[in-house]
Amino acid sequence: MEEYKLTTHSDNETISIAQNIESEKFPGMVICLKGELGSGKTVFTKGFAQSMGIDEITSPTFTLIKEYEGELPLYHMDVYRLGESKENIGIEEYFDKGGVTIIEWADMIKDILPEERLDIKFKIIEENTRVIILEPHGEKYVNICEAII
Repeated sequence: MEEYKLTTHSDNETISIAQNIESEKFPGMVICLKGELGSGKTVFTKGFAQSMGIDEITSPTFTLIKEYEGELPLYHMDVYRLGESKENIGIEEYFDKGGVTIIEWADMIKDILPEERLDIKFKIIEENTRVIILEPHGEKYVNICEAII
């Protein structure tokens, strides 16, 4: 499987990557964010949302799923608190609702993720430096990666 690596040195550079990916968005898009605390997952989500015309993004830590109206609906999920409990909380139904789904801590629910999706891993290298690894699953997502890199 092909991976695409980018290095950022600021939140603004992470936001720029998010905006480039947002420009390629389509209904039913699923983006899965992985990385340790403070690695840039929420910064990415905020940048993506701003490009969709959504200004106020808050972390859905206590609500699990937040819905926003933009150019397309944005479904922002943070499944960190879900832990090992795999009870059906209806996450899968969002994948077919015609919006964009962004899932933070997606590795915690990998057994219910759609086959076609874009995985994005954030690795902290030093204080302001991140390596962002794009891992496309499916041709549409490969095309996105090719278009933005």
